[in-house]
Amino acid sequence: MAAAEALWSGAAPLCCSISGTAHRCWRASSTAQWFGVRRPSHVAGRNLRVVCNLRLSESDEGSRTPKLKEQLEEELNAAKKGRVGREELVRLIDEALRENRDRDAVALAANLGAFGKAAMVPQRLYSLDELRLNKIDATRLLSPTDKTLGDVKRNLQYAAIAGGVVAWWQLGLDQYQLLAAAVLFLFLGTVDQIANGGGVEALLLDSLGRILSPKYQDRVAQHESGHFLVSYLVGILPKSFTLSSLDAFRNYGALNVQAGTTFVDYDFQEEVSTGKLSSTTLNRFSCVALAGVATEYLRYEVAEGGLADILQLDAILKGLQFSQKKADSQVRWAVLNTVSILRRHSGLQAKLAAAMSAGKSVGDCILLIENELDGSSDI
Repeated sequence: MAAAEALWSGAAPLCCSISGTAHRCWRASSTAQWFGVRRPSHVAGRNLRVVCNLRLSESDEGSRTPKLKEQLEEELNAAKKGRVGREELVRLIDEALRENRDRDAVALAANLGAFGKAAMVPQRLYSLDELRLNKIDATRLLSPTDKTLGDVKRNLQYAAIAGGVVAWWQLGLDQYQLLAAAVLFLFLGTVDQIANGGGVEALLLDSLGRILSPKYQDRVAQHESGHFLVSYLVGILPKSFTLSSLDAFRNYGALNVQAGTTFVDYDFQEEVSTGKLSSTTLNRFSCVALAGVATEYLRYEVAEGGLADILQLDAILKGLQFSQKKADSQVRWAVLNTVSILRRHSGLQAKLAAAMSAGKSVGDCILLIENELDGSSDI
């Protein structure tokens, strides 16, 4: 906790000063991953890895056939002239996202009332005292510890030790056989970490956590709904989401892809490839990165998931060669802005969490947001 306070007060070196259990947006013991995918981007002109923890989606422009281009143009023109209803427009967005036509989906979403319309707090350097005046304890918010899965992992270790003792007693194993079994388990764990980024361990822990703790399930849904809602309101279109490691494995067929929310990111990737990020893009993604942990903080007064999100935001700021003061300014503003958005829409965020838990599509979730905020002047 002291390390976190030092980091955000400017007394510690930038990046990776927060203690706690790393997670993958709900994965204990994962390192430098958000939503299960580690995607390094090489900034032009520097031998530097900027690890974007947003597991951002790719736009497939090759899927645009001439006929599809003509159809999309007609749909966009109709949407701009108000001839396409909200439900039909959302259906078209859902369809474009499923077909990886990300630019088309964003172009369609631009005709919706709430997309990218969130009011932002003024951007300046905020002190920790100013955050406290807004009832935000930055130390607690920025120092999540994954207690639930940590307890599950520790209990599994105890069970393994007890099982080893029982096996030794019942089967009459000698010390060399027990040592061989222990080495085998350690070897399998190492292979999992290398080959799958700890995916098998994460799948096991996440599945047991969901069985043993209904509160854990709710935390995951609240966390991901925070990412979804804030990203949509600041103008980053969500592409897909999963709320468990098992669902992620079923959807993607890979153990190193974990539960979480993916986003349409072609503009971010294009900017990163040039070695620069516009302030608008950085502001948006800073808020999205902190949205999950901020949601947990507001709901439960303490966050368990989200440490990897914070560390990877630090990595991006370090990769952009931000000074400590500039990094503090960016993070504190993003914390205040994200918390302000979530407080204004706490009821909507709870409904969104329920919709995501019920297995609704991205389009259904967008429609929920649009319907709830229809006619609102305070987005």
